[in-house]
Amino acid sequence: MTSSAHYAKTGEACLSAALRRAADRFYTVPGYPVTTLGEACGAVCTANEKVALEYALGDAISGHRACVILKNVGLNACMDPLMNAAVQGISAGLVIVVGDDTEVKGSQNAQDSRCIGPLAESPLFAPAAGDLGTVAEAAFQASEQFSRIALVRVTAAVLAAPASGTPPARTSRKGTIADPSLTMRGRTEMAELRRREMVRWAQTNTIPALIYPPHVGPVPSCSTVSPPGWETEENGREQEENGTTWAPETMQSRGFARTFCRECPYIPLLAVMQEKGLNPVLDIGCGLLAKNPPWEVGIAGYGLGSAPAVAATSTGVALMGDYALMHSGLSALADIHEKGLSVLVVIVENGVLGMTGKQTAPDILPYIGWASPVVVNAADIEAIRNALVPEDRLKCVIIRGKCPEGEDHETVEC
Repeated sequence: MTSSAHYAKTGEACLSAALRRAADRFYTVPGYPVTTLGEACGAVCTANEKVALEYALGDAISGHRACVILKNVGLNACMDPLMNAAVQGISAGLVIVVGDDTEVKGSQNAQDSRCIGPLAESPLFAPAAGDLGTVAEAAFQASEQFSRIALVRVTAAVLAAPASGTPPARTSRKGTIADPSLTMRGRTEMAELRRREMVRWAQTNTIPALIYPPHVGPVPSCSTVSPPGWETEENGREQEENGTTWAPETMQSRGFARTFCRECPYIPLLAVMQEKGLNPVLDIGCGLLAKNPPWEVGIAGYGLGSAPAVAATSTGVALMGDYALMHSGLSALADIHEKGLSVLVVIVENGVLGMTGKQTAPDILPYIGWASPVVVNAADIEAIRNALVPEDRLKCVIIRGKCPEGEDHETVEC
């Protein structure tokens, strides 16, 4: 990582040297054509690609640049946290290097990962061999500038081609995690404003290997939310030329925050987390309300089932529901256990899908018995206080309660 000597090697060797200089942490799921690239970078293998990206997100919100190396079909497993990252934001750069198996030599299907850039509204680089020495740092800088994941798409042919170059000096900048005062709509609006900034950046600068946003032409948004009067790029330019400013929706500007049901059985849990100063990564579901007044606990999450792995490389504490665990969190628990990582995973067990109509959720205990979870009654505040003590291992705490019938989320005036 300390050498900046000019090198003339294969594209893979050139890219691995540039990545090792630009990034702090690496994760991978092996697959043609990037198996040996991951090995050259010393990447940690994970249970699946989604877990790899969640670990990297934990690093990124903790200020460590992280890189995930995977193949084209592996990128498909990352779509939920990838899409959410543009809205939630990150502090340090996060780059996914995706290897497209264009000849289908070792894959079940062919796909062009360049399609994912516009869908995820993330900067996408598709370097030729001559760009491999500089693309890593450029991608990390773009990720940090626009607070979202950047993508670098390579092929077997590019990795095998002769390449040379001198990797540029690392120039880290700080990205931004979404302000906790923003409503969910406000976070989406802020992400849309950043996307517009990214489009202007791409069309007013020459960035080698960048193919999304394109250098010329209109760039439609995939978001359904736009500032009033800014629905198209042309509208937005007109508003800016007229000096019109606009601020995303906050809980204060809206006048209220959403919070838990009046008789929610998990209020004691929130009180203990607040009392102990715990800063959990939140999952999708009712737990996401913990970041709102009056509790203001935790960091918003990056997708359903994502909290454990993101927490394992960041705050060390995750808060999630039982359905989220069954949905896509079990593989993360297994990988955390396998790697001996320390994280406190607090699981709210109410047996239902609380936000979608209280459909029945499976009993989680048969599936995580191997983790020897601590089971606590939601009303027993002293037991909760004793249980919420992180240890030097994976520790699962199940808070068992029952959602009240006939209630809905309350609001708190702001």
